Amino acid sequence: MIRPTRRKILIGGFGALAATAAGGLALRRLAGDRGVEARTRAGVAFGTTVALTFAGPEPEPLDAAVTAGFAAIRACEAAASLFRADSALSRLNRDGRLDRPDPHLLRLTRFALDLAEASDGAFDPTVQPLWPLWRQAVDEDRRPAPEDLRTAVALVGWRDVDVSDDRIAFRRPGMAMTLNGVLQGYAADLVVAEARRLGVPDAFVDTGEFGAYGASPGGAPWRLGLARAAGAAPDRVLDPFTGFASTSAGAGTPLSRDGQDHHIFDPRTGRSPHLVSEVTALAPSGLIADGLSTAAYVVGETRGRALADRFGASLIMRRDVV
Repeated sequence: MIRPTRRKILIGGFGALAATAAGGLALRRLAGDRGVEARTRAGVAFGTTVALTFAGPEPEPLDAAVTAGFAAIRACEAAASLFRADSALSRLNRDGRLDRPDPHLLRLTRFALDLAEASDGAFDPTVQPLWPLWRQAVDEDRRPAPEDLRTAVALVGWRDVDVSDDRIAFRRPGMAMTLNGVLQGYAADLVVAEARRLGVPDAFVDTGEFGAYGASPGGAPWRLGLARAAGAAPDRVLDPFTGFASTSAGAGTPLSRDGQDHHIFDPRTGRSPHLVSEVTALAPSGLIADGLSTAAYVVGETRGRALADRFGASLIMRRDVV
């Protein structure tokens, strides 16, 4: 059985430290040396570890940002996490329609469909029917049968999602959506927005995607390392790092022993693309960065960079096999 690993393989310098008690203590010491306060908190969300780090002269805004940040993360999970059977998205997938949809689900769905259109369907949130098929195949240490794959691909089609303020509905039975390609980036946007609203001068947010502004607790710029595999040392470092970043890499979650199949699907075939091995998107929002990293992975370098230009983003791409 192939065991999936964490999808994203970015490593956030001080953000990663915040996920440990020792790291949080180190950050507070750095902040104290500069005469400021620091707050860090780690938790589990979206099936992975998340960590928030805030710094500034007064403790009250930092404490409030931690509380508000995790409240925003939980709101995202309630809207669109497939780990929760009671989320709005899980209910939509179960029933085929959802009246009075959660506002977060509406925003995520509309952006996902806009990106699907902009990418000519290379990014398609309705690929969810592929997941149970591949999950069963992985459990049985095989690939899906071609006829089963064709049946699942026939259920994929972003144009068959109807969206209004009052309803989200699928036009065909058996359709389902996943918003995992945009959800964590959207959560980073919400956490950063809460920190700014509360007047926090410095923030580093790791929701599985990364957002940062200001400076680290020690006063140096934030840094973000890009690693070739989960748990590996970074081989590229963004210094300074501000804004939002997301990485998609097929090696992050292999679905076959030879690595030819992984968690990123070409919606047209139900199989994994191999035009590039890794894409990091740097964008003005986490939502854009998250979606673009997946879309560009599917379409490859030339079309990916053109797509990024449309959204005011940039890409760092690898072609080598990880």
